[in-house]
Amino acid sequence: MKNVGYTIGAFLGGALIGAAVALLMAPKSGEETRKMIREFVDDEVDKYKGKCNKMINEVSREAKELVK
Repeated sequence: MKNVGYTIGAFLGGALIGAAVALLMAPKSGEETRKMIREFVDDEVDKYKGKCNKMINEVSREAKELVK
C-alpha cells in the first residue's frame, strides 16, 4: 500500500511539473500564464486531496476490520 501511494504521488508530481513547463512554453503573456498555472495547480491539489482523503478512509476502514 505504501508503494501505491508513492507511485501516485510521483505520477501526479510529474504531471504537475510537465503541465507547468508546457504552460510556460506557450505563447501567452506572463500574467495569463501565471493565472493558468495557479488555477491548474489549485484544481489538481483539490483533486489530490480528495483522492488522499478517500484512500485514508479506505485504509482506516480496512484497519478497523482487521482489529475486529
